[in-house]
Amino acid sequence: MEEIGSLAPGLFLALLFIGFIVLVIFFRFIPIGLWITAWASGVRVSFLTLFGMRFRKVNPSLIVNPLIMAHKAGIGVPINDLEGHFLAGGSVERVVRALISADKAGIPLSLKQATAIDLAGRDVFEAVQVSVNPKVITTPKIAAMAKDGIQLLALARVTVRANINRLVGGAGEETILARVGEGIVSTIGSADSHKAVLENPDMISKTVLAKGLDAGTAFEILSIDIADVEVGKNIGAELQTDQAEADKRIAQAKAEERRALAVAMEQEFKAEAQKQRAAVIAAEAQIPLAMADAFRSGNLGVMDYQRYRNLQADTSMRQSIAGGTDTGGPQGG
Repeated sequence: MEEIGSLAPGLFLALLFIGFIVLVIFFRFIPIGLWITAWASGVRVSFLTLFGMRFRKVNPSLIVNPLIMAHKAGIGVPINDLEGHFLAGGSVERVVRALISADKAGIPLSLKQATAIDLAGRDVFEAVQVSVNPKVITTPKIAAMAKDGIQLLALARVTVRANINRLVGGAGEETILARVGEGIVSTIGSADSHKAVLENPDMISKTVLAKGLDAGTAFEILSIDIADVEVGKNIGAELQTDQAEADKRIAQAKAEERRALAVAMEQEFKAEAQKQRAAVIAAEAQIPLAMADAFRSGNLGVMDYQRYRNLQADTSMRQSIAGGTDTGGPQGG
């Protein structure tokens, strides 16, 4: 009996230590405070569910708090679906806020749609807000030219409302801006005069809005308002000036080509004239030789030669009187 009595305090301390360890593990893996908060809010979450979240590496507060929020808003959301969305990488709180906002606004939105939109990378809560309160998108200044060659700079404000059913797979704001810009350019370009556009700028918004630019997008265009239209450059005059300058350069190039051709032909003519002159000089140099040969052969007499000299002198005198120059013919010896 004494041995049992001596073992009782040690056993008691061991049991107390084991109980302490069990309590630490219990409070570590099961958030009692969160469970109490859920129970007080009317949400029943079992200890086993909270314990399993720890092993699935799910933060219980990120699931239970949105669940409490949905319950208080009168929306029944399965906890397993919320946990699955969290494990898929989605934002449980944003989805629940979107469901509550859609329910209060009377917009049909299911949990499956909300989670799909969130996983697609879009802010589902913002999308619901844009569905309730339309968003205004301001385009940059869009330059377009009317038929009279005057450039106009138009600034438009596009009022859009999110289309919940087309958020998954629908085009975004960039597509809306691109289509509106294309419509503005097309409308201004079809105008006969820029004055007509300045006098009636709503023709742009009416024409663009009638094109159905929101097809295939995640938004519904409610209105397109032209905020400002400014007159830019006279593109037509600049194009004509550039064309005239280009024609001038072409004409100058052709004139330079003709001048170079004329210079080349002149040089060719000079070369030919010099060649002919050289041939004449060479032929004249043969005259004294021919005359000497004629004297030796008896074909030319002294009197013939004298008459030749007289004719030559007479020709030289006539040229001198007429103001000419001596041709420099051969002289007798």
